[in-house]
Amino acid sequence: MKKDENLLKDLWFIAISAAGGFILSLTGMSIGWMIGTLIVACCLAMIRPAWLMMAPDQKGISRRWLALGQMILGIELGQKLNLSVLSVLKDHWFSVGVMLILSILLALLSGYVLWRFSKTDMMTSFVGTAPGGLSAMPSIAQEVGANTAIVSLVQMMRVLLVVLSIPFLVILIYTKQDSSASAAAETLSSATADFRLAAVLWTAVLILAAWGACKAAKRLKFPAPWLLGSMLGVALVHVGGAAVTGHDMMAWWPSQANHVSQVFLGATIGSKMYKSMFSGVTRVIIVGFVSSVGLIAAMFLSALIVSKLTGISLITSVLAFAPGGIAEMATTSVTLHADSTFVVAVQVIRVILVIALLPPFYRLLHHLHGEKKDKESSISGSNA
Repeated sequence: MKKDENLLKDLWFIAISAAGGFILSLTGMSIGWMIGTLIVACCLAMIRPAWLMMAPDQKGISRRWLALGQMILGIELGQKLNLSVLSVLKDHWFSVGVMLILSILLALLSGYVLWRFSKTDMMTSFVGTAPGGLSAMPSIAQEVGANTAIVSLVQMMRVLLVVLSIPFLVILIYTKQDSSASAAAETLSSATADFRLAAVLWTAVLILAAWGACKAAKRLKFPAPWLLGSMLGVALVHVGGAAVTGHDMMAWWPSQANHVSQVFLGATIGSKMYKSMFSGVTRVIIVGFVSSVGLIAAMFLSALIVSKLTGISLITSVLAFAPGGIAEMATTSVTLHADSTFVVAVQVIRVILVIALLPPFYRLLHHLHGEKKDKESSISGSNA
């Protein structure tokens, strides 16, 4: 009975929070559902009005909604890794590899700057500046024990800076648009929402693959198992199916699935926030803004160099390597008639690398930093 009561309370909280996501989505922002839901959920969690039916000591809604949101997001990301993406990477593997490594190193440097010049702890600083996108990183912050409020704030600020600045910079410097890239853009923009029996059956196969991979990832203690497991499981099945049939298999996956994922993630993360998490936020915003601008500028210059050396159009190169998230950069690439296949390929690979490699690195840093502090405290204690 209590389980049913908690479920109803969770659904009530999610529904109210989703209203904020719906309102912000009307602006046309691709990540609007996530940001709007997160803001409303955060306000509700801190105010806790009586009609919300949340107990004073309740630590947010159930984590099952976070897992479900991560799984839906993972299925969507896994579908983007197809044969055309692999062929693109095969042609430009060296430049893509160098740029992805460089973007992660620059993000780590940005995190170090945030840690040194603000009151934020080390784990929160590095997770907050990681180029994994607003959809993925706040949920990973919960996995590794970082401050989700600060991580969400820094990620949101960088995404908005990228979305508001990169398209204008590209148009300002390079106005010529490659007509051959528009064909790729149209290919991407054709939604996988075709409701046919074969597509529905393939969707069921992908969901089962995602579920099995999530369970395996959880058993193997992978970081963010519901996100990483579903993404890798779907990617393997999707690429395997395409290799067997000789063409990409199309699943029935409406755009509303992404909205549902954003709502679940935003509501769960927002419900677990409290006022003390925002202490020292002014300094974080200033330092985070400066470090984000520096990261965006460095990636823009690097993308410019890659464009000159490889012959990839500047629009495509900049959008592929910009630290703004998959959905945002894919949408912008369609608008600017860039090679959306290449943009999505690079963004997806970077997210996979960030989600798979950085959490263990964060834990190692946290462990080493903890040992260092223990040694310093023991030395000071013996001296006293």
